[in-house]
Amino acid sequence: MARYNFRVNKLEAFGFIVAQAARGDITFPTSVNAVLRLQQALDDPDCPLDDAIRLVLAEPQLAARTVALANSAAFSGGGGPPVTNVRAAVIRIGYRRLQALVASLVVRQFGSRIKDPGLRIKAEQLWEHTVHVAALAQALARRVTFVNPDTALFAGIIHEVGGFYLLSRADEFPGLLDDDTEKWGELCEDVVSLEVLKKLSVPAPVADAIGELRRGWINMPPSTLLDTLLLANQYAPVPSPLGAAPAELPAHGDSALDFVLDEEMLAEIRAEAAETQAIMGGPLLV
Repeated sequence: MARYNFRVNKLEAFGFIVAQAARGDITFPTSVNAVLRLQQALDDPDCPLDDAIRLVLAEPQLAARTVALANSAAFSGGGGPPVTNVRAAVIRIGYRRLQALVASLVVRQFGSRIKDPGLRIKAEQLWEHTVHVAALAQALARRVTFVNPDTALFAGIIHEVGGFYLLSRADEFPGLLDDDTEKWGELCEDVVSLEVLKKLSVPAPVADAIGELRRGWINMPPSTLLDTLLLANQYAPVPSPLGAAPAELPAHGDSALDFVLDEEMLAEIRAEAAETQAIMGGPLLV
């Protein structure tokens, strides 16, 4: 679609984007479609290893992050020999963890086509928030909620993909986001985000947890994927620039969380997440 050179009526623009999404009319940039082919290949557990390696090598950023992740403490066993090539890295981390890295590449591609300087700043902050949430979700899954850590990492990476899509669409409508962050958040939650997740063939349990994030409550003790994402969002040091910020968690000593997550464990979780965040992070927009 051609870029508009005037400020449009916001409700009309919101309505246009939502109506497209409701029809399933979600258009991805060519770069995203290319990465999706890799995602589809990895969805097949019988995908030949050589095919997966070839597809990873076709994306230099993905190849570098795959090797880095394989060498992190979370996957090297704390003392395993360093991995120096993509083949060994893919074997070590497996297809499921590789899918999280592919998902991060999809998110990056959405952000890379944004031209408006203000929206680029929002996209960069949203990316920082995303990688913090993903890394924390993986660590929390291992130590607190005991859901599958690979699923938690994947869910964290894509939990704001609807926001990235909307930011890329807002680039076509100057002024669309001015003073309307709450309306934007509602759109992400109610229509657009779910349609983007559907278009990306995200498994229903993951999509359902993401869909409940804005109105969900943490169970005691936390035990679900939704609980994991809610906790990760609360502890993420960088907030999302879209919509209302989540309510602050009570201080330690004032919360039932103290029985499952004390200060020492929280420090360990943050340290583990920091390493993963550094690997998954880096500039979104190039």
